[in-house]
Amino acid sequence: MGSIIIVSDSIVIIPTFNEIGNIEKMVRTVFSLPKEFHILIVDDGSPDGTAQKVKELQKEFGEKLLLSEREGKQGLGTAYIHGFGICLEKGYQYIFEMDCDFSHNPSDLVRLYEACAKDGADMSVGSRYVSGGKVENWPIGRILMSYFASVYVRLILWFPVKDTTAGFVCYTRRVLEKIDLPSIRFVGYAFQIEMKYTVHRLGFKIKEVPITFIDRVIGESKMSTKIFKEALYGVLIMKGKKV
Repeated sequence: MGSIIIVSDSIVIIPTFNEIGNIEKMVRTVFSLPKEFHILIVDDGSPDGTAQKVKELQKEFGEKLLLSEREGKQGLGTAYIHGFGICLEKGYQYIFEMDCDFSHNPSDLVRLYEACAKDGADMSVGSRYVSGGKVENWPIGRILMSYFASVYVRLILWFPVKDTTAGFVCYTRRVLEKIDLPSIRFVGYAFQIEMKYTVHRLGFKIKEVPITFIDRVIGESKMSTKIFKEALYGVLIMKGKKV
């Protein structure tokens, strides 16, 4: 089947490392949504064949499905910043971050899009901690750790986003063009905090959209103590950083 060229104003960046169990289902689910989204997979050298599966799917979906392969695990933040550059160069107006493991429901992409395209937000955040948002399949200890981490971030940085570590986000083009992306220093959960804090300090409007976050079923979690510590100490560094 030849290349399919369909114009869309929106693209979803999905970083992957060993997501062979989720990748095809995720791609097909996003492409089945009522709004047209393109996808950019940023794969960090998955040894399980994730990138190869994407290449097979490209034969079916053509230019709607992009792939960028990198060598080795370089971190979530660098994957997104790498992806932002590609998406801006290609002219997309709405650029999304989403996990591959279905902890983020792809159907919520439409609501994040509408928060920006219709409601005028510059950045929309799929939030577990606003009214209507919730978490499923997490042990209570992890829920409490995540919730109080967000409270801690808000107390230190004093900005009005309840789910500061959320990784389900829509950026408008104007926001990403304004941010000095090479200056973003963190790569784990602190990357998500730093991006939201930067958007807030630049004076852009952030809207939180309630979502249900479901813990991954297939594959292994990428959460680690190192990532959590980065977030813990990173906010203190951010506090002294000028935008």
